Amino acid sequence: MYFVILAGGVGSRLWPRSRRQMPKQFLNITSPERTMLQETYERVADMAPDDHFIVVTSKAYAPTVREQLPQVPEDNILAEPKGRGSAPAIGVAALFVRRRNPDAVMACLSADHFITRTKEFRRALRAAEKAAKEGYLVTLGIKPSYAETGYGYIEGGEVLMKADGTEIRKAVRFIEKPQLEDAQRFVADGNFYWNAGMFIWQASTILDAFARYMPDLYQRLMEIEAFWDETGKVGEIPEEIWLAIESETIDYGIMEKADNVAVIPADLGWSDVGSWATLLDLLPPSDDGANVVVGRHVGIDTRNSLIFSPERLIATVGLENIVIVDTGDVILVCPKERAQDVKKVVQYLEEQGLYDVL
Repeated sequence: MYFVILAGGVGSRLWPRSRRQMPKQFLNITSPERTMLQETYERVADMAPDDHFIVVTSKAYAPTVREQLPQVPEDNILAEPKGRGSAPAIGVAALFVRRRNPDAVMACLSADHFITRTKEFRRALRAAEKAAKEGYLVTLGIKPSYAETGYGYIEGGEVLMKADGTEIRKAVRFIEKPQLEDAQRFVADGNFYWNAGMFIWQASTILDAFARYMPDLYQRLMEIEAFWDETGKVGEIPEEIWLAIESETIDYGIMEKADNVAVIPADLGWSDVGSWATLLDLLPPSDDGANVVVGRHVGIDTRNSLIFSPERLIATVGLENIVIVDTGDVILVCPKERAQDVKKVVQYLEEQGLYDVL
């Protein structure tokens, strides 16, 4: 099996810690010892040799990937001239894998996910590999622990096959981020799963799907492959071709349309670390007030808050459910329940041209 790590995002929801120059996947967010990219690699490192790992990232981040994952061959780092969404990124990785082995199975993983149940994760990947060899486009569906409105959902249908005791079910439909009432109904139903954006398939199968459902993208991918054949620069992404590609997600472009999609229900202790509030829920408390503190903090009657301040002392009095992030040049303060709206701050800064703090 090949592992494709998607590491091109900018991580705006963890601003100001995550910046354009150094987004969250390259930071020690969920572990003091390793970055999120390194954690993603380590979870599956013993499942394949290092030359079976491919990282898709932006040109700007390629040197950081090489620095953090020196064991991955430099030729296996595919540098996008500009972000074009998950579908083109996965497409060019599939081209790369198919040249190595047309029958190879590739698992597509995000570089910024948090998973606590590693053994269960690997078990699900092995089951997915077997289903992929039967021609399925497989995704992992996370068993929901509550009615989350920030994730998409997948409805699971009939059991298609079993692999080592793991059920592989037909994916009936993909649902965009729902309203709360719908999310509550999905959780109560028991046949709906969070869409974690992890995919497993044969390189040839997904390329066939691109040809059928995204013919314009497929044509551009064929142009990239022709460039590789003509120049010998396999893995290099020509800018002129790439910039002509429309941005699109793999979910909308393929998964919502294909008829050979399967879902593996899994309980992985998974999170996409999508906000500071998520991080507050993930990390162990630092004190009796259930606060999560990174840095120096003095709290009087302060509870269930996240304080990130590696350099300066932060003192709080009478606060609850608050996020405070001090990066030296920027201070963010917001209620925990509004943490998703940090991206609105980032949008405003972009509109105002304040790129020095982005």
